[in-house]
Amino acid sequence: MAAGVVTVVVALASTATYFLMRHQLYSQVDTQLSQHAQNPTADFNGFNPYQQDFVAKVFPNGTTTSDSAPLPIDAAIKAVAAGTQRGFFRDISVTAHDVASGREVTLRMREAVKRAEQSGKVVGAIVVASNIGYIDHDLSRLRLILLLVSLGGIALAAAAGRLVSTATLAPVRRLTAAAERIAQTGEPSERVPEGGRGELARLGASFNTMLGSLEESLETQRRFVGDASHELRTPLTSLQTNIDVLRGDLALEPDQRRRLLDDLHRESQEMRSLIGSLLELARSGAQPERRPFQMDELVEEAVERARSRFPGVRWETAQLEPTVVDGDHERIERAVWNLLENAGKWSGAEGAVEVSLSGGELRVRDHGPGFDEDDRPLVFDRFYRSAAARSMPGAGLGLAIVREVAEAHGGTVEAENAPGGGALLRFSLDGSVRLGVVTNS
Repeated sequence: MAAGVVTVVVALASTATYFLMRHQLYSQVDTQLSQHAQNPTADFNGFNPYQQDFVAKVFPNGTTTSDSAPLPIDAAIKAVAAGTQRGFFRDISVTAHDVASGREVTLRMREAVKRAEQSGKVVGAIVVASNIGYIDHDLSRLRLILLLVSLGGIALAAAAGRLVSTATLAPVRRLTAAAERIAQTGEPSERVPEGGRGELARLGASFNTMLGSLEESLETQRRFVGDASHELRTPLTSLQTNIDVLRGDLALEPDQRRRLLDDLHRESQEMRSLIGSLLELARSGAQPERRPFQMDELVEEAVERARSRFPGVRWETAQLEPTVVDGDHERIERAVWNLLENAGKWSGAEGAVEVSLSGGELRVRDHGPGFDEDDRPLVFDRFYRSAAARSMPGAGLGLAIVREVAEAHGGTVEAENAPGGGALLRFSLDGSVRLGVVTNS
């Protein structure tokens, strides 16, 4: 592509140069011929610069006089001599003078007497011709030089273009090779060199950033699948053991059979909750289905449900400010319930949980042991369970889901230890909320 453009440019430049030089050479000859025609007998200090020219005079009646071998006189020259046509320049070939390539000018000639000059009477024409074979020779050499220069320039441009493209596109080829290897192996751990400057250097840095994000995403996926498999294995094993006991030949007392059935019910509920949590996390990358709803009503309903789930806990709702949320009702409901369930589990019997909603922020504060400072930065990680939480039911996904829902709505969730003891969780959806009630338009 670049070589083609250079070829066209060089060809146009060479052609323009050739015709410009040809025009200049012919202009010089025409000027010299005109000067000689206007002063056919001039002598400059004994030196006649026009000694190579051929001169002929033509009278109105068609007769001619010539200082040398006669020049061919045709009808066009006779018309100038008769005053019916203006003077002209033309290329000629004169056999008598052995002129293969010549240039000729024909001009009107007037009487030299004053009265004739005043009257402007035409008394004939003067014809001056010159051999311009040297111009053809010079133009031939110029064509050869321009051809050689053009071919050399095109070859040099092609070679330079190849070198530049090889050096410039090397990062692109490295990116292509890396992309092909990653496509074959499925492992985005490879990185490309980020040397150089300009857009290609930025491209390499962006490519490495993308590979890093992809590698992190794949690692998170592998870890998620591994952790999910581990968490599902425990309740499945317990379910399988209890079912095998019930199907066996052992004679079971009614109390034993009831305890096994209670265990099966509890383990199936845990399985259902775990699967629901996994499905919620699998939706974390999807855009929420937004619609306006009353956040305060959702929180109030969730608190009523928590009172049934944790009857020994005192649930206090001192302030539930009317708040409209533009978001996914189902996912936000799940996040709010996870916050309340977490507080209920850590409150213990006769404990208290304080729930408030104001300024678009939901606050859930329990009076349990609070967060250990080593655990607090990790409580929103998937499958993370502190040492104290491992004796409680759950898979460590509740607060991770809360963070996923908050981030999907452009919000945040924070965990801190409340003054006086206990944990305080702040759930905010920022720009997705406004004060007031939903109005039907």
